[in-house]
Amino acid sequence: MEEFRPFLADRLVLSLINRKQVQASDFSYLPNGAVVMKDDARKTVLMEWQQRKADTLTHPWFEESVPVGLFPWLQAQLLARHLHGEIDAYVPFLWK
Repeated sequence: MEEFRPFLADRLVLSLINRKQVQASDFSYLPNGAVVMKDDARKTVLMEWQQRKADTLTHPWFEESVPVGLFPWLQAQLLARHLHGEIDAYVPFLWK
């Protein structure tokens, strides 16, 4: 997951904040110190997440255009191939 955190999670969150789709007012603060996202903001985040997963990019190893949401699965396949000895090394996903 770590190789995808900046590409998938961090980029999505920062985009939502920069576009003011999610703001401080979208959170509730509970007496015990917990912070809870309100339903409307949660819906916005999930809709944007689904759209992001549907975007396509060319995977550098497979050289095919695939939905971003499949990249973790493809990387897991590469790891499995390496562990089974089918390829010499695991090739991490590097986003340019």
